[in-house]
Amino acid sequence: MITIKEVAKQAGVSVATVSRVLNNHSSASPRSRQAVLKAVQQLGYQPNANAQALASQTNSTIGVVVTDVTDAFFAILVKAVDQVAEQYHKNILIGIGYHNAEKEREAIETLIRKRCSCLVVHSKALDDHTLAQYLQQIPGMVIINRTIPHYEQRCVSLDNQKGTFLATESLIQLGHKHIAYIGSSHKITDEKERYRGYVNALSHYHLPLIDYAVAQGSPDFEGGEQAMIHLLSYNKNLSAVVAYNDSMAAGALSVLHENNIKVPQQFSVVGFDDMPIARYLIPKLTTIRYPIDLMANYAAKLALSLVYQEIKVNRPIQFNPTLVRRFSLASPHSETQT
Repeated sequence: MITIKEVAKQAGVSVATVSRVLNNHSSASPRSRQAVLKAVQQLGYQPNANAQALASQTNSTIGVVVTDVTDAFFAILVKAVDQVAEQYHKNILIGIGYHNAEKEREAIETLIRKRCSCLVVHSKALDDHTLAQYLQQIPGMVIINRTIPHYEQRCVSLDNQKGTFLATESLIQLGHKHIAYIGSSHKITDEKERYRGYVNALSHYHLPLIDYAVAQGSPDFEGGEQAMIHLLSYNKNLSAVVAYNDSMAAGALSVLHENNIKVPQQFSVVGFDDMPIARYLIPKLTTIRYPIDLMANYAAKLALSLVYQEIKVNRPIQFNPTLVRRFSLASPHSETQT
């Protein structure tokens, strides 16, 4: 990797002069500017966004990187960070990754160039090594909903396996033996962990993993619909399903309704996340609470504490999921809701 010192040597100027040119400072002479820009082009130098930000000092802005602001989950995350920012008289800037590694990288780099001194990053596409490099460069960066090796103290996560274990266990304890799983087609750690929790619960209670009882789709209403159609097409004796998230559970409920399968009398459904929609579905959805509001609140305060010594927080712990019982599950073939 070409360094700023090599650019200075090639241009025949000082490192400080290169820095002034790259930051478009008015004190750089036209001759120096021309020499530096020529050297940059010849060497293929790429300015380090973090170094540029540090050179121009930071501001009082918290940067937030999320996957999609149209998703209720991420809207809650952003709102929680914004509430912390307001509490400490800061502002927020938002970057969007769209489950794409390059877009996540661009979002982080853009927020650094905007001189965000603190970052709360929800990244699923970038690899651990890349995120570790950013964590090393940016003292005020915190990762949410993921754990990066060697940076556990700056990561805020949820026990996803425990969540789907609880969801599956709740069905087993009601007497269900033929339980399906609707998963996300996005190849991220959340999906792997949630599927593992489902499998672990079946194993713990000595129930077999049924053929064709696992289906995947996009983590939204349409994905849940398609996955539920797949499950019903291959199985005639399923009595319950655990869904990757509440949106997929809502899609599954829609298909069950269209097929005149009564929930929960004939079929039980458990979601994950406890998004607002869960309380307004018919029947109201039993789900696993993902305390993203509490997690984002903590992550923002942690990021601030890493930059501002006067802000104190306890070191992070892994947050726990809890089962929220509503009206979408019952004993197999029950005539009453539980």
